[in-house]
Amino acid sequence: ERAFKIVVPGLVLGATLLLAFQPRIKAWIASRPRRLPPSAGLALQLAVSVYGGYFGGGMGIMMLAALAVAGMTDMHEMNGLKTVLAIAINGVALAAFIVSGSIAWAPGLVMVLGGVTGGYTGASLARRVAGPAVRRVVIVVAWTMTVYFFVR
Repeated sequence: ERAFKIVVPGLVLGATLLLAFQPRIKAWIASRPRRLPPSAGLALQLAVSVYGGYFGGGMGIMMLAALAVAGMTDMHEMNGLKTVLAIAINGVALAAFIVSGSIAWAPGLVMVLGGVTGGYTGASLARRVAGPAVRRVVIVVAWTMTVYFFVR
């Protein structure tokens, strides 16, 4: 856990930089004679999934960065896929925690309720806003989380 607290700020910073500079990175990759193989995006997503199943802080930003590196550009599509992937990641982690008896059920149920409410509300609001504006908000949130993790 101590090592994770040391590594997390750097991971979130890296994801934030990838997301913030996605258009430039995408243009650079497109200019290269050899494209990244799809397996690179899958490997990055696997790493994010392992991280997210254990810790979760900043996982959404990291997933968006992984999807950007994989070549996705539409923020609404990226958010939708991020949500599906987060459900899968958290579902697998939840199953492991249930089996190990590691869940404090009362606070856990409050977290589930808050997560479902926030996810539904956030998705409803995001669909009403243009993709570039959503992208700007996500980048501001990413930088805010990066600063938070470094200060904490």
